[in-house]
Amino acid sequence: MIRKTRLFTPGPTPLLPAAQFAMAAADIHHRTPEFRALFLKVLAQLKVFVGTQNDVLLLSCSGTGAMEASVSNITSPGDRVLVLTAGKFGERWVDLTKAFGCVVDVVEKPYGQTFDLAEVKAALKPEHKAVYMQASETSTAVSHDVEGVARLLAGTDTLLVVDGITGLGTQTIDVDGWGVDVVIGGSQKAVMIPPGLAYLSVSEKAWKAMETSKNARYYFDLRKERKNQGKGETAYTPAVALVAGLGAALDYIAGQAGGDLEKGRIALIDNAQVNAKATRAGLVALGFRLFAPVSPSGAATAVAVPEGMDSGAVVKALKAKFSLVTANGQGSMQGKIFRVAHLGFFDYLDTVAFLGAMEHIAKDVLGLPVTYGQAVAAAQDVYAKATKA
Repeated sequence: MIRKTRLFTPGPTPLLPAAQFAMAAADIHHRTPEFRALFLKVLAQLKVFVGTQNDVLLLSCSGTGAMEASVSNITSPGDRVLVLTAGKFGERWVDLTKAFGCVVDVVEKPYGQTFDLAEVKAALKPEHKAVYMQASETSTAVSHDVEGVARLLAGTDTLLVVDGITGLGTQTIDVDGWGVDVVIGGSQKAVMIPPGLAYLSVSEKAWKAMETSKNARYYFDLRKERKNQGKGETAYTPAVALVAGLGAALDYIAGQAGGDLEKGRIALIDNAQVNAKATRAGLVALGFRLFAPVSPSGAATAVAVPEGMDSGAVVKALKAKFSLVTANGQGSMQGKIFRVAHLGFFDYLDTVAFLGAMEHIAKDVLGLPVTYGQAVAAAQDVYAKATKA
């Protein structure tokens, strides 16, 4: 039997063919009118994709680079900040804020859980310069209540900084309506291109905070980027091919809604949410336990394996038998859960393919009492209800 590799990891995600073609043809210099026109178009599209009237900047780095920029640009050594952490990437916020000399208060929940807003409210102090959190905690496949936290900060001087790297394109984030000051995205997620670009929206409130920040910054000086990107250039050499690919991907998303990028973004979110729900239903039908049943992410699903089993065995079996690549758990969850993605260039038939493969793994590798078709049938029921006219 031939095997086609299928990437089901929550980043990098499957590449959009149109973006691949655009990247292959992107042999243009970055200090030319041609690139400036492309870059300004992409920046304008990103504002629509993020859903904001705020400035959106594009950086040649991974999402972590934009996370670092959102600390170094708006804080000073000794500033007090609050970090909400419930997974590996929440812990990254703790490490980053400490690295830049912040006094870090933490609201921490166990992996697989989300925050109680009453706990967050009790932890908030008027002197907090910023609150840092995830929209979607990729390591545990949990969605956090960005809107609820934003309500707690309404009318205060505290900035809200959200890692939306797997949240954008998979869940609703009303950036301007909720008053989110910084939202971060990454190229290897819902926008369906390779790693190497990060983007972030920045509110006027956050720009003002940068004027008094005393942290050192050079490559990640957002004020410098704002000045240059307003003219269609970057402060330093950009990832030209990735910018071209991003433009093609945003065109594709708009094309899924008749050329309307805002509606295309909503359709992309709906697609992720339906596939996530269908996947969860199929896995539960097979007897698996969802790791995050209370507030699941639309970006990925985390699955707990039976007691005494290493989740790596499932990941390896899927790859060996079907060339289907999923992700093991991260940090303390390695060996305990595996994760399957729904963000970006996935459709319903990809979900059916994954669940069909999982039926074989559950029966042949895990020895579960499986009847072929039961996971797929559960997913079909979800899909039918979600798409019923």
